[in-house]
Amino acid sequence: MGQTGAAVSQPPYATVPLARDEISLCVVQSRVRAVDVKNRDASLGENLAHMLGLIDAANGWLGPKDLVMFHEFPLTGFDARWRREDLLKVAIEIPGPETEAIAARAKRYGCYVVFGSYVRDPAWPNHILSITTIIDREGAIVGRHWKARNIKGLFGGAFEIFTTTIYDALDRYIEMYGAEEVVPVTRTPIGNLCTTSTQLEPEIIRAFALRGGEIMLRTATGGFDEYDIRANARYNQMYTAIANNAISPGNPGSFDDMSSGGSAIYGPDGALIAKANSANEGPVLARIPIRAFRDKRRLPNIHPSLYRDLYANYVETFPPNLYTHYQPTDGRDAARYLADRSLWKQD
Repeated sequence: MGQTGAAVSQPPYATVPLARDEISLCVVQSRVRAVDVKNRDASLGENLAHMLGLIDAANGWLGPKDLVMFHEFPLTGFDARWRREDLLKVAIEIPGPETEAIAARAKRYGCYVVFGSYVRDPAWPNHILSITTIIDREGAIVGRHWKARNIKGLFGGAFEIFTTTIYDALDRYIEMYGAEEVVPVTRTPIGNLCTTSTQLEPEIIRAFALRGGEIMLRTATGGFDEYDIRANARYNQMYTAIANNAISPGNPGSFDDMSSGGSAIYGPDGALIAKANSANEGPVLARIPIRAFRDKRRLPNIHPSLYRDLYANYVETFPPNLYTHYQPTDGRDAARYLADRSLWKQD
């Protein structure tokens, strides 16, 4: 991937031909509403209908869009009180009726649609996955990006997130999907797309850049660090969008305003291009000169020889693969299970 002193092609990473010189991006800042487990199909259907209406609105406001992006949980919502048995009921399958309905909208408008969701997968029985899906303008699912990792220890040891990420089942994940899918880049006619809902780990964003990511689509629920988003756009010279939830009245188990708003789009220089007008539902719009950007794009100029050994010898807080053989029943059980598994032992 790096330069070797010989002439370097434009650009020095894998791509597919671009369909146009410039693309239009709409980040949809939408509400979060947790599905009613006891009335799953009806309440999930309401969330789906709301999401489809927002895709309509995105393509009706100031013209059609090439890419419409949502946050982590526009379909299922989020409720910290859910146990695994609840999430297994709430989660969608990919493909499934929800993705089929979204795909039909994508095809109607000729736009890509990107969204996150809790997912269940027959290949991963009893696991709850957090996946960001990319549907292309023909209605095909072209990206199915697992979340890379969850932060452990964030809630003081009383609660831990129990969704299975790549890190939590790393060996089996690589065996099934290949090492390249640990940092998946979806190469499309509107640019090389990458997604993540992981916050505050710049190494992950750098990895996407080294694999040729051009447009970084970052999702959040309940807030994010603006500096993290902006700095990584600059450090890695990628167009970067962040989709957070809007104010969400009536969401079970949470305040209406749970660190809402702030959805934005940044340029590869870290400069703000557009930002949500408020914490309410609404669009964030930008045009990206993707061809001119690609013509000048280079991979980040880094020097791993200086710190490769440091990374190789670094001890991670928790080892990978912890959810491969045991899936906690809820957040408290996850905290109990992880309590004595930290590799950072205290004297």
